[in-house]
Amino acid sequence: MKRKLLIRDLTLRDGQQSLFATRMSQQQIDRVLELYRSTGFYATEVWGGAVPDSIMRFLSENPWTRLDKIRIGIGDTTLLTALSRGRNLFGYNPYPDEVIEGFCRHSVQSGIGIMRIFDALNDVDNVKATVKFVKQYGGKADCAVCYTVDPKYSTRDKIRTLINDHHLPPRVFTKEYFLNKAKEMEALGADMISLKDMAGLITPGKTGRLMRMLKQEIKVPIDFHTHCTPGYGLASALSAIINGVDIIDTAILSFAGGPAAPAYELIQIFCDKLGIETAINRSVIAAIDAELREIRKELGSADNLKVVPRVFDLTRDKLPAEIDRLFDEAITFSREEKEEELLSACHKIEEWFGFPAPDQKVRDAEMPGGMYTNMLSQLKQLKLEKLLNRTLELIPSVRLAAGLPPLVTPTSQIVGAQAVNCAIDEEKGNPPFTTKSIQFVNLVKGVYGHTPIPVEPKFRYKIAGVEEETPYDTRYYKRQPNPVFEEYGGLKLAGNERDELLLELFPNVAYEYLKKITEEKYMNEIHAIEEEKRRKWLEEKQQYENLTPEEKEKRLLEGIYNYQWTSSDHQEAILGRS
Repeated sequence: MKRKLLIRDLTLRDGQQSLFATRMSQQQIDRVLELYRSTGFYATEVWGGAVPDSIMRFLSENPWTRLDKIRIGIGDTTLLTALSRGRNLFGYNPYPDEVIEGFCRHSVQSGIGIMRIFDALNDVDNVKATVKFVKQYGGKADCAVCYTVDPKYSTRDKIRTLINDHHLPPRVFTKEYFLNKAKEMEALGADMISLKDMAGLITPGKTGRLMRMLKQEIKVPIDFHTHCTPGYGLASALSAIINGVDIIDTAILSFAGGPAAPAYELIQIFCDKLGIETAINRSVIAAIDAELREIRKELGSADNLKVVPRVFDLTRDKLPAEIDRLFDEAITFSREEKEEELLSACHKIEEWFGFPAPDQKVRDAEMPGGMYTNMLSQLKQLKLEKLLNRTLELIPSVRLAAGLPPLVTPTSQIVGAQAVNCAIDEEKGNPPFTTKSIQFVNLVKGVYGHTPIPVEPKFRYKIAGVEEETPYDTRYYKRQPNPVFEEYGGLKLAGNERDELLLELFPNVAYEYLKKITEEKYMNEIHAIEEEKRRKWLEEKQQYENLTPEEKEKRLLEGIYNYQWTSSDHQEAILGRS
């Protein structure tokens, strides 16, 4: 009996988010929904992440409506998946249970079958409530352990710690660390565990060793998620498959590679050679990819890569002999744990398919690509690009001071922005951390949860004014106001619970979006009233025109009809008699 590997497709959420900043419109998504009914994917990620914010902000679309339409369009042939950040859901601040409950209830009732739940600090306490409510309403809880690496400390950092009589911590992010997090999440009731490598930093060797350990110790299915920016993605995905992973995350060819996930088509070729069954309808995938290529052209202004992979239909296209041989060699190298040879073979495969080359700067810096580009953008805006190298050098010390948070959204952006602040402080001759963001203060204070290692009390006091870790107390949470617009006929900003949730989760963006929708609703109602008046007016006018002259005069005198329909002479005669 063949081994079965389940495929989770990321194309409509993570794929478009990674490549086009989540700019696919509902009309574009509608073009592939019917095809998705027949793919055979175990799960299809369609919601969460940046989708709700982006489609309100840039497309003026309702996130709940998008989910409803996808559910209707795809049906129940695949489990729809969403992504959320545990107690933070989509933002930074933790939410009280009533907000989390409402979000989970509406998500599951709107069609989400699997909620992938992660916390940027890998603080298991932060995922408890979401796991509880997702399962309560009938969804599957996919608990994600966020992968990250230990900092590479500079010589300057090492000397400074010795001078200050401190010691750099031993390695924190070992395979035992990730296994223990997975065990904690399994104990919470996780239906599956995802190893979520959002930065694409996990090497094939580490993937294999960690996957073997997880498969030995964890009873629920294991999912592997990675990205391709630094060049490890395809090789690490193959290593996960060879070492027993149950589910693998991929994106359809034209929405894969680079900042996105490995391509399904390449994974399928490996599976064919390994004798692994995926049960995917390949002809349907080819049809979807053809449509996606047209959509990608339409999204050209948002496409930062401008590099589209070659067309490859698994049902008809054949690999050149030398490329086919590279797939065989990659499998051999993976089994023999020859990492450099494996990476070389996979890079040649990706080059032939037309995917971007590995980003060496991101690979060397060992940080998410988005974190790197955000820091560079921040420095460019200030015309301080010369400080980039120093900013990169400061990241390990900033991260260590803040308790070694994983470099994943949003902590990667918090650490990156603070490293820029420290570089600028240094350039101005100011002490480090003279300039600090409120997000960094809250991270150090403990507002976002427990960091992997404790923050030094004196540093916490310097940054946040308290020595003890101080978590956010949700008892003090205040709901967003839901104003009534008298100018729009007394309509409320949020007209139902789903709108109220948008307002809670995305206060600024949702306020502007919902206000626009409220105005449109009011104007539509006014328009409908005017249209009804016009319809009645035309109906009465037609009735009047069908009358005899005597009946017209009689009806006008009786005030039944408006005399504006008569001739001016007739009007004067009628008015004179009255």
